[in-house]
Amino acid sequence: MQFKALAQGKRSVYTCPIKALVKREMARALPRVRAGQCGSQHGRRFGEPRRPVLCCTAEILANIALREGAQARVHEVIMDEFHYYADRERGTAWQVPLLTMPQARFLLMSATLGETAFFEEALTKLNGRPTVTVASQERPVPLEYAYSEMALAPTLERLAGEGKSPVYVVHFYPTGGGAERAGFHEPECLHARGKSGAGERAGRIQVQQPLRAGHPAVAQARYRAASRRDSAQIRVLVEQLTQRGLLKIICGTDTLGAGINMPIRTVLFSRLCKFDGQKTGILSARDFHQIAGRAGRKGFDDRGWVVAQAPEHVVENLKLEEKEARGGKKPVKRKPPEKNFVNWTSRLTCG
Repeated sequence: MQFKALAQGKRSVYTCPIKALVKREMARALPRVRAGQCGSQHGRRFGEPRRPVLCCTAEILANIALREGAQARVHEVIMDEFHYYADRERGTAWQVPLLTMPQARFLLMSATLGETAFFEEALTKLNGRPTVTVASQERPVPLEYAYSEMALAPTLERLAGEGKSPVYVVHFYPTGGGAERAGFHEPECLHARGKSGAGERAGRIQVQQPLRAGHPAVAQARYRAASRRDSAQIRVLVEQLTQRGLLKIICGTDTLGAGINMPIRTVLFSRLCKFDGQKTGILSARDFHQIAGRAGRKGFDDRGWVVAQAPEHVVENLKLEEKEARGGKKPVKRKPPEKNFVNWTSRLTCG
């Protein structure tokens, strides 16, 4: 689509939701176009945004749309992660260009859109062009789902022992995340658990040495840690190390995997409730499938695994019940958290 626009002397725009990925997508586009034809724009920084191929966040395109509308020199628009259209806080950035740029042709991409008849009818009405939906219900790499009632660290040990790593541990909060809760604070902890070979240990220590402070071998790709360096570089580094087989466990928020081509074999949800900006609720089916879909990569695996952890108080109570069954004292059951928590069960993932 971008190549066709260049050949016809038109201007194309690619948008993605994360600023750090704008640079990366521009770098991917550069080999396909002549030097000087691809630019980027994000926040206050920009790199020749008037060039024929522009890479930017959806918010940047929305600002252009609000400022110039139908007079904007934008002819082809590729909007990645279009399911953000329904996001309470950021959705308008995906909606505004559709409503104010009738001169543009849009390619809207998402793996979790669901019913698309509304968009087909609305787009055709707005720009007078026929709209076609390209959809596939069959996943190239099938997924298997499981529910773990063990603590997080033993669960990770089991997955690594079964050859289901790399494991992407998803925690929806940048602090108090998966690595800390699993007890992984130093590179040696993975070595002591016997999950890495000698070659992997040497490679991990050598590559990770420059990032020793704040970046253990389990790759805690948290926002606070990433802010110390270019977050795009952090993402690329995690991707490269994982592809080389040097990282077995990657801990991060749900946005870590966006735009990264990592051979993730297993996605592990540390919890199934999330704060949406107003309240804490059970993860929506769309968000669950979007994140779980990062497990099992085409060309790497013949299947992927998705594991959901039971709530921590449930895991603790099961341990106490086992002790009681072995003749111990009657335990005092743990209670669920009173704030920022909604309980879930295995029925959410295993039917």
